Amino acid sequence: MSRWTLRKRLVVAVVTLLALAAVVIGFASVVSVRSVLLGRVDAQLTAATTRSSGAAESPQGNGGSFPRQEQPPVPEFVGVPGQSAGTLGAIISGGAVRYAGYLDETGELRPLTTGQVATLLSVRLGGEPESIDLGGELGSYRVVAVEAGDGAMIVGLPLADLEFTLGQLIAVISAIALGVLLLAGAASYVIVRLALRPLDRVAQAASDVSELPLDRGHVAIAVRVPDEDADPNTEVGRVGASINRMLGHIAAALTARQASENKVRTFVSDASHELRTPLASIRGYAELTRRSGEELPEDATYALGRIESEAVRMTAIVEDLLLLARLDEGRDLARDPVELGALVAAAVSDAKAAAPEHDWQIELPGRDVVVTGDSQRLFQTVANLLGNARVHTPTGTRVVAALEVDGAVARISVTDNGPGIDPSVLSSVFERFVRGDQSRQRASGGTGLGLAIVSGVVEAHAGTVAVESVSGNTRFTVTLPLVAGTVDADGRVGYGKGAASAMP
Repeated sequence: MSRWTLRKRLVVAVVTLLALAAVVIGFASVVSVRSVLLGRVDAQLTAATTRSSGAAESPQGNGGSFPRQEQPPVPEFVGVPGQSAGTLGAIISGGAVRYAGYLDETGELRPLTTGQVATLLSVRLGGEPESIDLGGELGSYRVVAVEAGDGAMIVGLPLADLEFTLGQLIAVISAIALGVLLLAGAASYVIVRLALRPLDRVAQAASDVSELPLDRGHVAIAVRVPDEDADPNTEVGRVGASINRMLGHIAAALTARQASENKVRTFVSDASHELRTPLASIRGYAELTRRSGEELPEDATYALGRIESEAVRMTAIVEDLLLLARLDEGRDLARDPVELGALVAAAVSDAKAAAPEHDWQIELPGRDVVVTGDSQRLFQTVANLLGNARVHTPTGTRVVAALEVDGAVARISVTDNGPGIDPSVLSSVFERFVRGDQSRQRASGGTGLGLAIVSGVVEAHAGTVAVESVSGNTRFTVTLPLVAGTVDADGRVGYGKGAASAMP
Protein backbone atom coordinates (compact mmCIF):
# COMPACT_ATOMS: atom_id res chain seq x y z
CA MET A 1 0.00 0.00 0.00
CA SER A 2 2.97 2.34 0.40
CA ARG A 3 3.14 2.49 -3.41
CA TRP A 4 -0.56 3.36 -3.79
CA THR A 5 -1.70 6.84 -4.66
CA LEU A 6 -3.54 8.88 -2.05
CA ARG A 7 -6.69 8.73 -4.21
CA LYS A 8 -6.58 4.94 -4.29
CA ARG A 9 -5.94 4.70 -0.56
CA LEU A 10 -8.91 6.91 0.29
CA VAL A 11 -11.29 5.06 -2.03
CA VAL A 12 -10.17 1.65 -0.73
CA ALA A 13 -10.48 2.88 2.88
CA VAL A 14 -14.03 4.18 2.32
CA VAL A 15 -15.15 1.00 0.56
CA THR A 16 -13.51 -1.18 3.22
CA LEU A 17 -15.23 0.68 6.05
CA LEU A 18 -18.58 0.42 4.26
CA ALA A 19 -18.01 -3.29 3.68
CA LEU A 20 -17.27 -3.81 7.38
CA ALA A 21 -20.37 -1.84 8.29
CA ALA A 22 -22.45 -3.93 5.87
CA VAL A 23 -21.09 -7.15 7.36
CA VAL A 24 -21.87 -6.01 10.92
CA ILE A 25 -25.36 -4.80 10.01
CA GLY A 26 -26.09 -7.94 7.99
CA PHE A 27 -24.85 -10.22 10.76
CA ALA A 28 -26.91 -8.38 13.38
CA SER A 29 -29.98 -8.47 11.14
CA VAL A 30 -29.67 -12.21 10.47
CA VAL A 31 -29.10 -12.99 14.15
CA SER A 32 -32.07 -10.84 15.17
CA VAL A 33 -34.44 -12.32 12.58
CA ARG A 34 -33.27 -15.85 13.42
CA SER A 35 -33.97 -15.22 17.09
CA VAL A 36 -37.48 -13.97 16.29
CA LEU A 37 -38.23 -16.86 13.96
CA LEU A 38 -36.78 -19.36 16.37
CA GLY A 39 -39.02 -17.96 19.11
CA ARG A 40 -42.05 -18.52 16.91
CA VAL A 41 -40.96 -22.10 16.20
CA ASP A 42 -40.50 -22.69 19.92
CA ALA A 43 -44.01 -21.36 20.58
CA GLN A 44 -45.40 -23.69 17.91
CA LEU A 45 -43.36 -26.53 19.39
CA THR A 46 -44.84 -25.88 22.84
CA ALA A 47 -48.32 -26.02 21.38
CA ALA A 48 -47.56 -29.22 19.48
CA THR A 49 -46.10 -30.78 22.63
CA THR A 50 -49.20 -29.88 24.58
CA ARG A 51 -51.44 -31.51 21.98
CA SER A 52 -49.23 -34.62 21.85
CA SER A 53 -49.15 -34.89 25.64
CA GLY A 54 -52.91 -34.71 25.77
CA ALA A 55 -53.18 -37.52 23.28
CA ALA A 56 -50.63 -39.61 25.16
CA GLU A 57 -52.68 -39.36 28.40
CA SER A 58 -55.93 -40.52 26.73
CA PRO A 59 -57.55 -43.85 27.81
CA GLN A 60 -56.26 -45.46 24.67
CA GLY A 61 -52.86 -44.72 26.01
CA ASN A 62 -53.53 -47.07 28.97
CA GLY A 63 -53.18 -44.48 31.68
CA GLY A 64 -50.10 -42.91 30.27
CA SER A 65 -48.37 -46.18 29.39
CA PHE A 66 -48.08 -46.85 25.70
CA PRO A 67 -49.16 -50.28 24.44
CA ARG A 68 -46.33 -52.66 23.90
CA GLN A 69 -46.48 -53.41 20.18
CA GLU A 70 -44.07 -52.96 17.32
CA GLN A 71 -45.83 -49.91 15.87
CA PRO A 72 -49.17 -48.44 16.92
CA PRO A 73 -51.63 -48.22 14.03
CA VAL A 74 -52.53 -44.60 14.87
CA PRO A 75 -49.95 -42.82 17.06
CA GLU A 76 -52.28 -40.24 18.52
CA PHE A 77 -49.49 -38.15 20.08
CA VAL A 78 -48.13 -37.41 16.55
CA GLY A 79 -51.15 -37.28 14.37
CA VAL A 80 -53.58 -35.50 16.63
CA PRO A 81 -55.60 -32.76 14.95
CA GLY A 82 -53.76 -29.45 14.60
CA GLN A 83 -50.33 -30.91 14.03
CA SER A 84 -48.58 -29.57 10.96
CA ALA A 85 -46.75 -31.50 8.28
CA GLY A 86 -43.30 -32.48 9.33
CA THR A 87 -44.18 -32.87 13.01
CA LEU A 88 -41.94 -35.47 14.59
CA GLY A 89 -42.66 -37.68 17.55
CA ALA A 90 -40.82 -40.39 19.47
CA ILE A 91 -41.36 -42.49 22.59
CA ILE A 92 -38.34 -43.42 24.72
CA SER A 93 -38.68 -46.06 27.37
CA GLY A 94 -35.94 -47.89 29.19
CA GLY A 95 -33.22 -46.05 27.25
CA ALA A 96 -34.59 -47.29 23.91
CA VAL A 97 -36.83 -45.72 21.34
CA ARG A 98 -40.09 -47.66 21.14
CA TYR A 99 -41.53 -45.54 18.38
CA ALA A 100 -40.30 -42.69 16.20
CA GLY A 101 -41.92 -41.16 13.13
CA TYR A 102 -43.02 -37.95 11.44
CA LEU A 103 -45.89 -36.71 9.31
CA ASP A 104 -45.19 -36.12 5.64
CA GLU A 105 -46.89 -33.53 3.42
CA THR A 106 -49.92 -35.80 2.93
CA GLY A 107 -50.35 -36.48 6.65
CA GLU A 108 -49.04 -40.03 6.40
CA LEU A 109 -46.81 -41.41 9.13
CA ARG A 110 -43.20 -42.03 8.09
CA PRO A 111 -40.66 -43.91 10.23
CA LEU A 112 -37.20 -42.57 11.04
CA THR A 113 -33.98 -44.23 10.06
CA THR A 114 -31.66 -45.91 12.53
CA GLY A 115 -29.23 -42.96 12.39
CA GLN A 116 -32.01 -40.46 12.97
CA VAL A 117 -33.29 -42.51 15.91
CA ALA A 118 -29.78 -42.55 17.40
CA THR A 119 -29.69 -38.75 17.08
CA LEU A 120 -32.95 -38.48 19.03
CA LEU A 121 -31.42 -40.42 21.94
CA SER A 122 -29.01 -37.53 22.47
CA VAL A 123 -31.83 -35.06 23.20
CA ARG A 124 -31.74 -33.86 26.82
CA LEU A 125 -34.84 -34.35 28.97
CA GLY A 126 -35.97 -31.15 30.64
CA GLY A 127 -38.49 -29.34 28.52
CA GLU A 128 -36.02 -26.90 26.92
CA PRO A 129 -36.15 -26.83 23.07
CA GLU A 130 -32.94 -27.54 21.19
CA SER A 131 -31.89 -27.83 17.57
CA ILE A 132 -30.63 -31.08 16.04
CA ASP A 133 -29.71 -32.17 12.55
CA LEU A 134 -31.41 -35.41 11.45
CA GLY A 135 -29.83 -35.31 7.98
CA GLY A 136 -31.36 -36.74 4.83
CA GLU A 137 -34.68 -35.26 3.76
CA LEU A 138 -35.58 -34.06 7.25
CA GLY A 139 -32.61 -31.79 7.88
CA SER A 140 -32.66 -29.55 10.96
CA TYR A 141 -35.35 -29.89 13.62
CA ARG A 142 -36.35 -28.07 16.76
CA VAL A 143 -37.16 -30.70 19.39
CA VAL A 144 -38.15 -30.92 23.03
CA ALA A 145 -38.18 -33.96 25.37
CA VAL A 146 -40.80 -34.17 28.17
CA GLU A 147 -41.69 -36.87 30.68
CA ALA A 148 -44.50 -39.18 29.71
CA GLY A 149 -45.47 -42.03 32.04
CA ASP A 150 -42.51 -44.27 32.72
CA GLY A 151 -40.57 -42.84 29.76
CA ALA A 152 -40.16 -39.70 27.73
CA MET A 153 -41.81 -38.18 24.73
CA ILE A 154 -39.96 -36.20 22.08
CA VAL A 155 -41.79 -33.76 19.83
CA GLY A 156 -40.14 -31.82 17.05
CA LEU A 157 -40.87 -29.32 14.28
CA PRO A 158 -38.83 -28.83 11.10
CA LEU A 159 -36.59 -25.74 10.69
CA ALA A 160 -36.62 -25.84 6.88
CA ASP A 161 -38.88 -22.77 6.59
CA LEU A 162 -36.71 -20.85 9.07
CA GLU A 163 -33.53 -21.75 7.20
CA PHE A 164 -35.09 -20.84 3.86
CA THR A 165 -36.18 -17.48 5.23
CA LEU A 166 -32.71 -16.80 6.64
CA GLY A 167 -31.11 -17.83 3.35
CA GLN A 168 -33.36 -15.44 1.45
CA LEU A 169 -32.57 -12.70 3.95
CA ILE A 170 -28.81 -13.28 3.61
CA ALA A 171 -29.09 -13.23 -0.19
CA VAL A 172 -31.05 -9.98 -0.16
CA ILE A 173 -28.69 -8.32 2.31
CA SER A 174 -25.66 -9.49 0.30
CA ALA A 175 -27.11 -8.18 -2.98
CA ILE A 176 -28.04 -4.85 -1.44
CA ALA A 177 -24.64 -4.55 0.28
CA LEU A 178 -22.80 -5.36 -2.96
CA GLY A 179 -24.82 -2.79 -4.88
CA VAL A 180 -24.27 -0.18 -2.19
CA LEU A 181 -20.53 -0.90 -2.14
CA LEU A 182 -20.30 -0.54 -5.92
CA LEU A 183 -22.20 2.73 -5.86
CA ALA A 184 -20.24 3.94 -2.84
CA GLY A 185 -16.96 3.01 -4.51
CA ALA A 186 -17.85 4.93 -7.67
CA ALA A 187 -19.19 7.88 -5.70
CA SER A 188 -16.17 7.98 -3.38
CA TYR A 189 -13.82 7.84 -6.38
CA VAL A 190 -15.58 10.83 -7.95
CA ILE A 191 -15.72 12.74 -4.66
CA VAL A 192 -12.07 12.02 -3.80
CA ARG A 193 -10.99 12.92 -7.32
CA LEU A 194 -12.80 16.25 -7.09
CA ALA A 195 -11.48 16.86 -3.57
CA LEU A 196 -7.90 16.17 -4.63
CA ARG A 197 -7.96 18.37 -7.72
CA PRO A 198 -6.34 21.25 -5.81
CA LEU A 199 -3.57 18.88 -4.71
CA ASP A 200 -3.14 17.75 -8.34
CA ARG A 201 -2.73 21.37 -9.40
CA VAL A 202 -0.19 21.95 -6.65
CA ALA A 203 1.74 18.84 -7.75
CA GLN A 204 1.58 19.98 -11.38
CA ALA A 205 3.03 23.36 -10.43
CA ALA A 206 5.89 21.66 -8.58
CA SER A 207 6.44 19.34 -11.56
CA ASP A 208 6.57 22.28 -13.97
CA VAL A 209 9.20 23.97 -11.83
CA SER A 210 11.24 20.77 -11.62
CA GLU A 211 11.51 20.73 -15.43
CA LEU A 212 12.97 24.24 -15.62
CA PRO A 213 16.75 24.52 -16.25
CA LEU A 214 17.48 26.10 -12.88
CA ASP A 215 21.16 25.16 -12.92
CA ARG A 216 22.25 27.72 -15.48
CA GLY A 217 21.26 30.81 -17.40
CA HIS A 218 18.56 33.34 -16.63
CA VAL A 219 15.52 31.56 -15.26
CA ALA A 220 12.21 33.34 -14.77
CA ILE A 221 9.95 31.22 -12.57
CA ALA A 222 6.50 32.28 -13.68
CA VAL A 223 4.89 29.10 -12.34
CA ARG A 224 2.77 29.61 -9.25
CA VAL A 225 0.07 27.67 -7.45
CA PRO A 226 -3.34 29.30 -8.26
CA ASP A 227 -4.74 31.56 -5.55
CA GLU A 228 -7.76 29.31 -4.98
CA ASP A 229 -5.36 26.48 -4.16
CA ALA A 230 -3.26 28.60 -1.79
CA ASP A 231 -5.91 29.30 0.85
CA PRO A 232 -4.19 29.01 4.26
CA ASN A 233 -7.48 27.87 5.82
CA THR A 234 -7.24 24.45 4.14
CA GLU A 235 -4.59 21.74 4.31
CA VAL A 236 -3.91 21.78 0.57
CA GLY A 237 -4.02 25.57 0.58
CA ARG A 238 -1.28 25.71 3.22
CA VAL A 239 0.88 23.48 1.03
CA GLY A 240 0.16 25.66 -2.01
CA ALA A 241 0.93 28.85 -0.12
CA SER A 242 4.20 27.37 1.16
CA ILE A 243 5.19 26.35 -2.36
CA ASN A 244 4.45 29.85 -3.64
CA ARG A 245 6.61 31.38 -0.91
CA MET A 246 9.38 28.88 -1.68
CA LEU A 247 9.19 29.66 -5.41
CA GLY A 248 9.43 33.36 -4.61
CA HIS A 249 12.58 32.78 -2.57
CA ILE A 250 14.04 30.58 -5.31
CA ALA A 251 13.27 33.17 -7.97
CA ALA A 252 14.96 35.87 -5.90
CA ALA A 253 18.00 33.65 -5.32
CA LEU A 254 18.24 32.77 -9.02
CA THR A 255 17.96 36.42 -9.98
CA ALA A 256 20.76 37.31 -7.57
CA ARG A 257 22.84 34.39 -8.85
CA GLN A 258 22.29 35.40 -12.46
CA ALA A 259 23.20 39.01 -11.71
CA SER A 260 26.40 37.83 -10.05
CA GLU A 261 27.21 35.50 -12.96
CA ASN A 262 26.55 38.30 -15.43
CA LYS A 263 28.99 40.53 -13.58
CA VAL A 264 31.60 37.77 -13.58
CA ARG A 265 31.07 37.06 -17.28
CA THR A 266 31.26 40.76 -18.09
CA PHE A 267 34.44 41.06 -16.07
CA VAL A 268 35.99 37.99 -17.71
CA SER A 269 34.98 39.18 -21.16
CA ASP A 270 36.22 42.72 -20.60
CA ALA A 271 39.40 41.59 -18.85
CA SER A 272 40.14 39.04 -21.57
CA HIS A 273 39.54 41.61 -24.27
CA GLU A 274 41.69 44.20 -22.51
CA LEU A 275 44.48 41.70 -21.82
CA ARG A 276 44.87 40.81 -25.48
CA THR A 277 46.53 44.13 -26.35
CA PRO A 278 49.18 44.20 -23.58
CA LEU A 279 49.93 40.51 -24.11
CA ALA A 280 50.41 41.12 -27.79
CA SER A 281 52.70 44.01 -26.93
CA ILE A 282 54.72 41.92 -24.46
CA ARG A 283 55.08 39.15 -26.99
CA GLY A 284 55.98 41.59 -29.80
CA TYR A 285 58.57 43.47 -27.82
CA ALA A 286 60.13 40.25 -26.53
CA GLU A 287 60.35 38.88 -30.06
CA LEU A 288 61.66 42.20 -31.40
CA THR A 289 64.34 42.36 -28.74
CA ARG A 290 65.33 38.74 -29.33
CA ARG A 291 65.63 39.32 -33.07
CA SER A 292 67.55 42.60 -32.84
CA GLY A 293 71.13 42.63 -34.05
CA GLU A 294 72.41 43.37 -30.57
CA GLU A 295 74.45 40.70 -28.85
CA LEU A 296 72.59 39.69 -25.68
CA PRO A 297 73.84 37.67 -22.76
CA GLU A 298 72.75 34.05 -22.73
CA ASP A 299 70.58 34.47 -19.65
CA ALA A 300 68.87 37.51 -21.18
CA THR A 301 68.16 35.56 -24.36
CA TYR A 302 66.71 32.72 -22.29
CA ALA A 303 64.59 35.16 -20.26
CA LEU A 304 63.23 36.79 -23.41
CA GLY A 305 62.36 33.38 -24.81
CA ARG A 306 60.50 32.49 -21.62
CA ILE A 307 58.67 35.83 -21.66
CA GLU A 308 57.60 35.20 -25.22
CA SER A 309 56.43 31.61 -24.58
CA GLU A 310 54.51 32.56 -21.45
CA ALA A 311 52.91 35.44 -23.32
CA VAL A 312 51.79 32.96 -25.97
CA ARG A 313 50.39 30.64 -23.27
CA MET A 314 48.63 33.53 -21.52
CA THR A 315 47.18 34.67 -24.82
CA ALA A 316 45.76 31.18 -25.38
CA ILE A 317 44.19 31.24 -21.89
CA VAL A 318 42.72 34.68 -22.51
CA GLU A 319 41.29 33.52 -25.84
CA ASP A 320 39.74 30.47 -24.16
CA LEU A 321 38.18 32.62 -21.43
CA LEU A 322 36.88 35.07 -24.01
CA LEU A 323 35.36 32.22 -26.02
CA LEU A 324 33.65 30.77 -22.94
CA ALA A 325 32.31 34.20 -22.02
CA ARG A 326 30.86 34.60 -25.50
CA LEU A 327 29.30 31.15 -25.36
CA ASP A 328 27.78 31.99 -21.97
CA GLU A 329 26.31 35.15 -23.43
CA GLY A 330 24.65 33.06 -26.12
CA ARG A 331 26.33 34.78 -29.04
CA ASP A 332 25.51 33.08 -32.30
CA LEU A 333 28.26 31.09 -33.97
CA ALA A 334 28.72 30.79 -37.70
CA ARG A 335 26.07 28.63 -39.37
CA ASP A 336 27.73 27.19 -42.47
CA PRO A 337 27.84 23.68 -43.94
CA VAL A 338 30.79 21.81 -42.40
CA GLU A 339 32.15 18.52 -43.75
CA LEU A 340 33.22 16.63 -40.64
CA GLY A 341 35.39 14.04 -42.38
CA ALA A 342 37.90 16.58 -43.64
CA LEU A 343 37.75 18.46 -40.34
CA VAL A 344 38.57 15.34 -38.30
CA ALA A 345 41.34 14.36 -40.71
CA ALA A 346 42.95 17.81 -40.42
CA ALA A 347 42.74 17.74 -36.61
CA VAL A 348 44.36 14.29 -36.46
CA SER A 349 47.08 15.46 -38.84
CA ASP A 350 47.90 18.38 -36.55
CA ALA A 351 47.89 16.12 -33.49
CA LYS A 352 50.23 13.68 -35.23
CA ALA A 353 52.64 16.50 -36.04
CA ALA A 354 52.52 17.72 -32.43
CA ALA A 355 53.06 14.27 -30.87
CA PRO A 356 54.51 11.78 -33.37
CA GLU A 357 55.37 9.42 -30.51
CA HIS A 358 51.68 8.55 -30.08
CA ASP A 359 49.90 5.99 -32.26
CA TRP A 360 47.32 8.11 -34.10
CA GLN A 361 44.55 6.38 -36.07
CA ILE A 362 41.48 7.61 -37.89
CA GLU A 363 38.25 5.93 -38.97
CA LEU A 364 35.97 7.70 -41.49
CA PRO A 365 32.78 6.51 -43.20
CA GLY A 366 34.08 7.02 -46.77
CA ARG A 367 31.48 9.68 -47.64
CA ASP A 368 30.77 13.28 -46.77
CA VAL A 369 29.18 13.92 -43.38
CA VAL A 370 27.78 17.44 -43.33
CA VAL A 371 26.53 19.44 -40.38
CA THR A 372 25.62 23.09 -39.97
CA GLY A 373 27.89 25.07 -37.70
CA ASP A 374 31.09 27.00 -37.10
CA SER A 375 33.94 25.11 -38.73
CA GLN A 376 36.58 26.87 -36.67
CA ARG A 377 34.90 26.05 -33.36
CA LEU A 378 34.15 22.48 -34.38
CA PHE A 379 37.78 22.04 -35.40
CA GLN A 380 38.78 23.46 -32.01
CA THR A 381 36.47 20.92 -30.35
CA VAL A 382 38.10 17.93 -32.07
CA ALA A 383 41.57 19.44 -31.55
CA ASN A 384 40.87 19.87 -27.82
CA LEU A 385 39.78 16.24 -27.49
CA LEU A 386 42.89 15.05 -29.33
CA GLY A 387 45.06 17.41 -27.30
CA ASN A 388 43.51 16.10 -24.10
CA ALA A 389 44.42 12.53 -25.13
CA ARG A 390 47.93 13.65 -26.12
CA VAL A 391 48.64 15.59 -22.93
CA HIS A 392 47.22 13.13 -20.42
CA THR A 393 48.51 9.82 -21.82
CA PRO A 394 52.05 8.43 -21.92
CA THR A 395 54.17 8.02 -25.03
CA GLY A 396 53.08 5.25 -27.35
CA THR A 397 49.37 5.47 -26.40
CA ARG A 398 46.99 4.46 -29.17
CA VAL A 399 44.49 7.24 -29.97
CA VAL A 400 41.64 6.57 -32.42
CA ALA A 401 39.53 9.38 -33.88
CA ALA A 402 36.37 7.98 -35.47
CA LEU A 403 33.46 9.50 -37.37
CA GLU A 404 30.21 7.63 -37.92
CA VAL A 405 26.60 8.31 -38.84
CA ASP A 406 23.67 6.97 -36.82
CA GLY A 407 20.29 7.95 -38.23
CA ALA A 408 20.02 11.73 -38.24
CA VAL A 409 23.11 12.40 -36.12
CA ALA A 410 26.86 12.25 -36.61
CA ARG A 411 29.14 10.94 -33.88
CA ILE A 412 32.77 11.92 -33.42
CA SER A 413 34.64 9.80 -30.91
CA VAL A 414 38.17 10.01 -29.56
CA THR A 415 39.33 6.84 -27.83
CA ASP A 416 42.65 6.09 -26.16
CA ASN A 417 44.06 3.15 -24.23
CA GLY A 418 45.73 5.30 -21.59
CA PRO A 419 45.46 4.98 -17.82
CA GLY A 420 41.92 6.44 -17.71
CA ILE A 421 40.29 9.26 -15.75
CA ASP A 422 40.00 9.25 -11.99
CA PRO A 423 36.39 8.22 -11.17
CA SER A 424 36.19 11.00 -8.59
CA VAL A 425 36.43 13.67 -11.32
CA LEU A 426 34.81 11.79 -14.20
CA SER A 427 31.40 13.39 -13.68
CA SER A 428 32.86 16.92 -13.65
CA VAL A 429 35.47 16.80 -16.44
CA PHE A 430 33.45 19.23 -18.58
CA GLU A 431 33.41 21.87 -15.87
CA ARG A 432 35.84 24.74 -15.94
CA PHE A 433 39.27 24.42 -14.35
CA VAL A 434 38.72 20.71 -13.64
CA ARG A 435 41.75 18.54 -14.39
CA GLY A 436 42.22 14.81 -14.00
CA ASP A 437 45.89 15.04 -13.03
CA GLN A 438 45.60 12.47 -10.28
CA SER A 439 44.99 9.60 -12.67
CA ARG A 440 46.43 10.62 -16.03
CA GLN A 441 50.03 11.42 -16.74
CA ARG A 442 50.80 15.00 -17.74
CA ALA A 443 53.43 15.94 -20.27
CA SER A 444 52.75 19.68 -20.07
CA GLY A 445 50.68 22.22 -18.20
CA GLY A 446 46.96 22.82 -18.71
CA THR A 447 44.27 25.20 -17.49
CA GLY A 448 41.30 22.86 -17.33
CA LEU A 449 39.37 24.89 -19.92
CA GLY A 450 39.73 22.61 -22.95
CA LEU A 451 36.88 20.22 -22.16
CA ALA A 452 34.70 23.10 -20.92
CA ILE A 453 35.12 24.70 -24.36
CA VAL A 454 34.23 21.37 -25.98
CA SER A 455 31.02 21.18 -23.97
CA GLY A 456 30.10 24.82 -24.67
CA VAL A 457 30.73 24.58 -28.42
CA VAL A 458 28.85 21.29 -28.77
CA GLU A 459 25.83 22.62 -26.84
CA ALA A 460 25.86 25.74 -29.05
CA HIS A 461 25.51 23.37 -32.02
CA ALA A 462 22.51 21.59 -30.40
CA GLY A 463 24.65 18.51 -29.76
CA THR A 464 25.80 16.48 -26.79
CA VAL A 465 29.13 15.30 -25.45
CA ALA A 466 29.77 12.34 -23.15
CA VAL A 467 32.71 10.47 -21.68
CA GLU A 468 33.31 6.88 -20.61
CA SER A 469 36.52 5.89 -18.92
CA VAL A 470 38.07 2.82 -17.36
CA SER A 471 41.69 1.90 -17.15
CA GLY A 472 42.87 1.14 -20.68
CA ASN A 473 39.83 2.63 -22.45
CA THR A 474 38.74 6.27 -22.37
CA ARG A 475 36.25 7.52 -24.94
CA PHE A 476 34.86 11.00 -25.57
CA THR A 477 31.81 11.08 -27.88
CA VAL A 478 30.40 14.18 -29.58
CA THR A 479 26.96 13.89 -31.18
CA LEU A 480 25.84 16.52 -33.71
CA PRO A 481 22.64 16.78 -35.78
CA LEU A 482 23.12 16.28 -39.52
CA VAL A 483 21.91 18.60 -42.22
CA ALA A 484 18.23 17.81 -42.81
CA GLY A 485 17.13 16.54 -46.20
CA THR A 486 20.43 14.97 -47.24
CA VAL A 487 19.76 11.28 -47.79
CA ASP A 488 21.86 8.91 -49.85
CA ALA A 489 20.74 5.85 -51.84
CA ASP A 490 21.07 3.65 -48.74
CA GLY A 491 18.62 5.78 -46.79
CA ARG A 492 21.28 7.47 -44.63
CA VAL A 493 20.61 11.03 -43.65
CA GLY A 494 22.93 14.02 -43.89
CA TYR A 495 25.81 12.94 -46.08
CA GLY A 496 26.76 12.54 -49.73
CA LYS A 497 29.80 11.00 -51.40
CA GLY A 498 33.43 11.80 -51.81
CA ALA A 499 34.67 12.44 -48.28
CA ALA A 500 38.25 11.86 -47.31
CA SER A 501 38.72 8.42 -45.78
CA ALA A 502 42.34 8.50 -44.73
CA MET A 503 44.79 10.86 -43.09
CA PRO A 504 46.55 13.28 -45.43
